[in-house]
Amino acid sequence: MSLSRIARHPRAGLLGCIHQQLFLNPSSLPGGADTRPMSRVPYRRPGEPKDNRPPWKKIKFDFAKGVEGVGRQMMLLKKELLDPLVGPEGKPMLEHMLEQNRVVWEFRGPECLEQWSVSSDREIGGQSEAYLKLGRNDNTCLLYGSLNAAPPRDGETRYSGYCTLRSKQRLCSFDRKTHFDWTSFNTLHLRVRGDGRPWMINLAPETYFSHQKDDIYSYFLYTRGGPYWQDVKIPFSKFFLGHRGRIQDDQHHLWLDKINTIGFTLGDKVDGPFQLEIDFIGVCKDYAHTEEFAYEKYKRNPEV
Repeated sequence: MSLSRIARHPRAGLLGCIHQQLFLNPSSLPGGADTRPMSRVPYRRPGEPKDNRPPWKKIKFDFAKGVEGVGRQMMLLKKELLDPLVGPEGKPMLEHMLEQNRVVWEFRGPECLEQWSVSSDREIGGQSEAYLKLGRNDNTCLLYGSLNAAPPRDGETRYSGYCTLRSKQRLCSFDRKTHFDWTSFNTLHLRVRGDGRPWMINLAPETYFSHQKDDIYSYFLYTRGGPYWQDVKIPFSKFFLGHRGRIQDDQHHLWLDKINTIGFTLGDKVDGPFQLEIDFIGVCKDYAHTEEFAYEKYKRNPEV
């Protein structure tokens, strides 16, 4: 748009004229402009191949699986409605009140492995590998692989080298989220056998606000190595709050009424093979442990 043409417009209508010429008619810009509609492209992590399939080819239609899925969901709904008539979580009231130990996850068959997911930095172009299988006697879970801390050459990722085992979100009928209620317990109990590497145990609780969806409570798991099993008991008061890998200054204790998942992360920056064998994961009530929270809580002074 030339200066002579701008001068002929009143002062009040100058802004509207520029908006009309530049935004409503992009072809008036020098060299022209792309008038194609802009679409929101989902974020693709570095190293992930691009999916060029049309949207209608990404949907899987199967009538037989649909009918089978509806029947399975109705059975879950029936169990969900009848369990409270027996007692809390489908257990008699007396058994629920006197319960001191509970095995939450155990590995006694291939179907138990379907409750877990394995990931590594290979998702972002790294070179680490992680696999999950049953142990020698099909009574344990064996997480093994190789760790490589070399970052991918994509020009964006600076750090790499991690492997993670995480339980899947617990679901009830019609794929609604449900949670673990561990308010009757105060200690996490595991029976593991490692190779001497340090691991990080992560507990993901249900959050209310959207900006807290990445909050995770963590604590360290030090394996001894060797052929012997070790029973590890970690009080829930020892778990500290972190957000996207950063420990938070505003610490508060873990709420045990809505626990979503548990995970194990290896990222010690030591390249080489690793393995972690798990017998069971449970919770227990330790009456000798009376600590509420192991870390200092920061409180704001209302007078300041």
